[in-house]
Amino acid sequence: MTRAVQPPRGAVVDAVARALAEDLTPLGDLTSALLPEDLVAEAAFVARQPGVVAGRACADETFAAVDDQVALSWQVDDGDAVEPGAVLATVTGPLAPILTAERTALNFLGHLSGIATRTRAFVDAAAAGGGHARIWDTRKTTPGLRSLEKAAVRAGGGANHRGNLSDWILLKDNHIALFGIVEAVGRARAMWPARTVHVECDRLDQVREALGAGADALLLDNMTPDEVRACVAEAAGAPRRPLLEVSGGVTLDTVASYAATGVDCISVGGLTNAAPVLDIGLDLDPA
Repeated sequence: MTRAVQPPRGAVVDAVARALAEDLTPLGDLTSALLPEDLVAEAAFVARQPGVVAGRACADETFAAVDDQVALSWQVDDGDAVEPGAVLATVTGPLAPILTAERTALNFLGHLSGIATRTRAFVDAAAAGGGHARIWDTRKTTPGLRSLEKAAVRAGGGANHRGNLSDWILLKDNHIALFGIVEAVGRARAMWPARTVHVECDRLDQVREALGAGADALLLDNMTPDEVRACVAEAAGAPRRPLLEVSGGVTLDTVASYAATGVDCISVGGLTNAAPVLDIGLDLDPA
């Protein structure tokens, strides 16, 4: 996989530091302190169920932060699909820090791999519907972990929506209720002329209004596939076709039907806020 699936280094260091502080404040790992310092071991991260791997950088940083004598050797990359029983990585070094770092590393690996796994399921289901729609995430992320979770979405084959509120302008129903679409787009253009203007539309008449106002992108919210198809046809006749996004209540059972409408992307909050953890264990070599 490319480096693009990796989160920013600073975000990894910060997240791991906060996670370890939760586990080790104020006295450290009392149980592992009972172990002889010279006792070494080898262990393996093993997948318990099928899925897609993400979170390698967090696991690496966790062990390095606890003890730089612990070494990880990876057999998979972020974005790789694995089956039950697959060895993801081997861990060698002093036993005490391995056990100290174990749960924190597994928490990151399981959570982020769960997001990558769920994303891959949506990507594959959308592909079955034909068309060219990409699967997007949303800002429905765990506070403080957004860049890690968005990297996991990329590992699963999805793409990222806005990283935060500074990225571009998204005029949602509450903004539109105050100004109306035409005025809201005009205000956005006047204040932020170089920024993308994205307009949420619930109905075909709003799509027509947003097209007339020259919006760069339309979010087709909580529409049926037939309603979306009508909006796609309307946008095709515009002087400049905007990017078309579907959002709202899309499931694995319905994503193919939305992908078949001709939209450009389908955003799913459940990629990050409803993904089950991928079951991964750390098995010690009995020798």
